[in-house]
Amino acid sequence: MMVQLQNVTVRYPNDEIMGPFTFSVSRGDFLFIVGPSGAGKSTVLKLVYMEQAPSSGRLHVCGYDSESIYRYQIPTLRRSLGIVFQDFKLLNDRNIFENVALALRVTHTRGKEIKRRVFRVLGDVDLLQKRYKMPLELSGGEQQRVAIARALVNEPQVLLADEPTGNLDHKTAELIMQLLERINEKGTAVLMATHDTGLIRGRNVRVVEIDRGKMSV
Repeated sequence: MMVQLQNVTVRYPNDEIMGPFTFSVSRGDFLFIVGPSGAGKSTVLKLVYMEQAPSSGRLHVCGYDSESIYRYQIPTLRRSLGIVFQDFKLLNDRNIFENVALALRVTHTRGKEIKRRVFRVLGDVDLLQKRYKMPLELSGGEQQRVAIARALVNEPQVLLADEPTGNLDHKTAELIMQLLERINEKGTAVLMATHDTGLIRGRNVRVVEIDRGKMSV
């Protein structure tokens, strides 16, 4: 099991409670978390990459347990995860190659290995030919593909995607979905949060619905 939440809740200072959340993600799964803005989708993803600690319940992620993990272990956990955000979070003063390579440089990966991995993931997202372009020279869809490549370069077990199509037009959003499906077919589990239920139509995927902090499957 890559990810497992067991009756996990989050209590905020105003006594608002989100949850309980209970679901699991196995190797090769594609799971959608759907719901309107503010429903709690991003909270669930923050629980998974342990930016948010549960108030109750238990969480297992890639071999780590929320009840026993130490804070210094969280960066190591996150290397097992790839994370894609709605707003890309690219560094505009670095070219595409360097944006993707940064995730490897911080772990002191050797230069030849960095080049091999960056070339491979940029090829996977069909952007190898634009590796020396700057982010603002690319379209929104291309920037999101760079963000996906950056998330994949550490060869994660699970890819977390928080509204990855939220800033894109319908056609580009569909292309991003097809890319995520290809990544999933290669064995990477995908956990994707979205408010766009149209992305689910015609797809054989598992769905968790969240509304006002409560979930249904």
